[in-house]
Amino acid sequence: MSRLHTENHLVSRVGWLRAAVLGANDGIVSTASLIVGVAAAHAAAADVLVAGVAGLVAGAMSMAAGEYVSVSSQSDTEQADLAREKRELVTQPDFERQELAGIYVARGVEPNLALQVADQLMAKDALGAHARDELGISEVTTARPIQAALASAAAFSVGAAMPLAMVLVSPASWLAAIVSVASLLFLAVLGAIGAKAGGANVLRATVRVTFWGALAMALTAGIGAMVGTAI
Repeated sequence: MSRLHTENHLVSRVGWLRAAVLGANDGIVSTASLIVGVAAAHAAAADVLVAGVAGLVAGAMSMAAGEYVSVSSQSDTEQADLAREKRELVTQPDFERQELAGIYVARGVEPNLALQVADQLMAKDALGAHARDELGISEVTTARPIQAALASAAAFSVGAAMPLAMVLVSPASWLAAIVSVASLLFLAVLGAIGAKAGGANVLRATVRVTFWGALAMALTAGIGAMVGTAI
């Protein structure tokens, strides 16, 4: 008899991994871009630091609020679908049975066997069976607003702290350059870690996140330089 083994599927990481990578990436890009833009306008190092800290706090709160609202909307939709499905299981049980069996037939199961499978699954947990196979809602993919909001805010703060730390250790004359280079390195590392954790192509993810980070910093540096010159 072969031994059973536990499989760890990467899809189980989708929820928290998306929020963490997105939050940290935004933290690095937005805060570094803000710092570089303000520094390019010839602001004092203390002013650059204040701007960076303000950007961290505002960004973390924005990420948390945005993620909470977004995922809450998803959760509301899921709950509405589940409530409707629950009513239909009471008022139209035979139709729901045929509907579930039809899903299995479409996947390649013989009609008679599909009905047996539907009967057995519905006997144990009718709503759960329809949630998974009809609505596509499962324990892995279900929306968790608070978890997503906290993960996004924490990840953003961690990401934003990296370019802020560079402000503290960089000489004023090289501040923009050091923050830019260090932030691109942080982004490359983040892209590689995120890709590795999610089983994606490491090189593609690293190049993608680094390119967009460099573009954002270049644009804000250009705007900061123009504004600083004009003033």
